[in-house]
Amino acid sequence: MHDRVAIFIDGSNLYHSLKNNFKRVDLNFAEFTKKLCGSRRLIRTYYYNVLQDANLRVEGQREQQDFLETLRKTPYLELRLGTTKLSQGIPVERGIDVMLATDLLYFAANNSYDIAILVSGDSDFGYTLQVVKDMGKHIEVAYFENAASRDLLNSADYLHELDRKFFTGLWTTGQRQYPPRRRRPPHFRPSTTTAIIASPSQENHAPVQEQLTIQEQVIAQDQT
Repeated sequence: MHDRVAIFIDGSNLYHSLKNNFKRVDLNFAEFTKKLCGSRRLIRTYYYNVLQDANLRVEGQREQQDFLETLRKTPYLELRLGTTKLSQGIPVERGIDVMLATDLLYFAANNSYDIAILVSGDSDFGYTLQVVKDMGKHIEVAYFENAASRDLLNSADYLHELDRKFFTGLWTTGQRQYPPRRRRPPHFRPSTTTAIIASPSQENHAPVQEQLTIQEQVIAQDQT
């Protein structure tokens, strides 16, 4: 009998880590959770995030709705959506960490899983993970090296490092989400025998360019 796995995804942590590390967020969640689960039995994936306020960010709210529709089509994935509140004019997440921690404990107490995989680097979940372990469950943490608390990682029984190699084949498109590095045209060949001296004028005169071959420069130096 395979171990039963439940995956808990801190949506905000995952989104910002993907964007910061890879400049793209087009993650295939079905394949992502399948790779985390391996040959074990996936019970369900729970995804936690806040709903964008259309009054604050109309375009962001529209993009998020499209993204959530994609998630709703992912097999065995449940959305857990919180709200935001304004704190000194800045929108702040409300209730997300509490929801995730509560579900971790509730499903462990009801023996709904054998192994919990937490996708997050937030140190606030450290004590919750320890309690779940004390209840006889195994804990795995999927993390980004530059966005993970050492205390959280120390609470895990097993770690999945989410590096570039891990995400190979897990994107929905094969194209990068950011402009490629500019390259010189193939016909460009820097000259090894010609030096160009440019003298741009500050007045309404065209720039003057004078070409001197290396041989001419050597001759000129010998004559001085």
